[in-house]
Amino acid sequence: MKPALNLTLQGIAGSPGITIGKAYLVEREDVDVVEKRFIEPENIPAEVRRFKEAVKKAQKQLQGVIEEVPGEFRKHIYILDAHMMLLKDRMIYDGTIEYIECENVNAEWALKMAVDEVKSIFKKMPDPYFRERASDIAHVSELIMESLLGTGPSNISHIDKRVIIVAHDLSPAETTQIQLEKVKAFLTDLGGQTSHTGIIARSLEIPAVLGLGNATQLINTDDLIIVDGSAGVVILDPDEETLTRYQERKDLFEEYQAMITRSSRLPAETTDGFRLTVMANIELLEEVVSVIDHGGDGIGLYRTEFLYLNRPTLPSEQELFDNYRDVAEIMAPRTVTVRTLDIGGDKFASGLQLAEEMNPALGLRAIRFSLQSPGIFEAQLRAILRAANLGNVRIMFPMISEVDEIVHARRILNQVAESLDKAGIPFGANIKVGAMIEVPSAVIMADILAKEVDFFSIGTNDLIQYSLAIDRVNKQVAHLYQPLHPAVLRMVQRVVEAAKEAGIQVYMCGEMAGDPVNLPVLLGMELDAVSMNPISIPAVKRMARVLSLDESKLFLKEALKQPTAADVIKLVQDTYESSFRKAAFDEVLE
Repeated sequence: MKPALNLTLQGIAGSPGITIGKAYLVEREDVDVVEKRFIEPENIPAEVRRFKEAVKKAQKQLQGVIEEVPGEFRKHIYILDAHMMLLKDRMIYDGTIEYIECENVNAEWALKMAVDEVKSIFKKMPDPYFRERASDIAHVSELIMESLLGTGPSNISHIDKRVIIVAHDLSPAETTQIQLEKVKAFLTDLGGQTSHTGIIARSLEIPAVLGLGNATQLINTDDLIIVDGSAGVVILDPDEETLTRYQERKDLFEEYQAMITRSSRLPAETTDGFRLTVMANIELLEEVVSVIDHGGDGIGLYRTEFLYLNRPTLPSEQELFDNYRDVAEIMAPRTVTVRTLDIGGDKFASGLQLAEEMNPALGLRAIRFSLQSPGIFEAQLRAILRAANLGNVRIMFPMISEVDEIVHARRILNQVAESLDKAGIPFGANIKVGAMIEVPSAVIMADILAKEVDFFSIGTNDLIQYSLAIDRVNKQVAHLYQPLHPAVLRMVQRVVEAAKEAGIQVYMCGEMAGDPVNLPVLLGMELDAVSMNPISIPAVKRMARVLSLDESKLFLKEALKQPTAADVIKLVQDTYESSFRKAAFDEVLE
């Protein structure tokens, strides 16, 4: 049955931009539906060999993809390298063999059981980025399953016309085979902003809407569709009026993007001469290029967890150093802020033996985990200190909740520095040390904490979540997650005042910093820097250039008097509507 005109699907905004075109449905055989068969005991060794051969075949296939990855995708090859390691992951590889041998079942069923077990671990994680890693497990298992079943992967490298790709999901291996000049947008049933499809789409600046649920059931090849990657909207079979409206929006968006990109290297200097430092949050070495391209003044948050994930063993000090050194040297002389490991029971790493926790978000994670795992912590600190000798590197400790944690962490840092000195290994002796302020206790104790560090970095994602008792990934309450909530503003202001009183710098690295609508409030607080997704940098810098610091400080006083988030938002809109329009942010107010 043909869908109605203007049928609208709401998904997740994976990558901004608007496009109009014909769909190309990526169809594949369902490898999730496998039969359970019992294997006679004497045939178990042969079944294990069959599984091992399938893994080898999958490795060979993936290696072939890696060797042929075109230039524009080379910066994403780390994803395929991680998948190559996952093919021999202990829980998948050994787990499948164990199921075959202990349950006397066929390799397909054993693989499914092992993979379901690993995926369930990821899906329980509160952090959306790490929850999305379940898709990596699925993509890798599909390669092995295809080898076992004798089916072939979808081949989207042969697409020979400009289309919008519609798929149930896209593996990194598939995505890197796409001819970019043939792809106008990505649509997937699964995935989210932190899935690799979303990461790649944003990096390549291709519109994407993810997590649509049933797009592949409703859309057929050659259907005319509109994709609004900024709003996460897909419109099927649009009428003429809708086509005209979205074509106008598309033209305006592209004009706006070109305008802010041209000016992205200009400083974020207000009309009265205050210069705000605008930095980037990254988690992968390959994102450094995007930081520079979008005019980033440095890296305010380098998340280091990816180096510990999807691998059977922990990274060595040398591996960590090589990575940090590369980032530091590319960004020099700009600042690189390396956050120490924020990993725990909620973030799975094959090389770490972690106990399951009832509430991992409040459990043994971040600085707590590091202090209880001195060997892992010291190796990372040594690598960071060594990299600090080759660039402008700072170190930042996450989820600080009390002074003792900072004192303990700095003591270990000093001991590591002494050991490097004794060994004659060059290191950054005067490295600056910061604390992430992301729990209410740290806000309350900010004046005391400020005496122990060189800078604060306010992590608003967790601070808002913990302060308002809101699970930001729970759809039932996500609407209550309000960055401009008066309680949040008062906490941020308290931290800034404590930092200024102590004479240390204060930054903001949560998502709140990347929304231009929040900038009048944040500017009024006189933050030294804000840090965000690289793609958000040009818009925030442009907004800063139409604001006045003195006016923002006066505005902040009024904002702090408001009783609700809705009142603050209305005050922002009423006061700064003309500024938003001047900075070409009309769409924000729609």
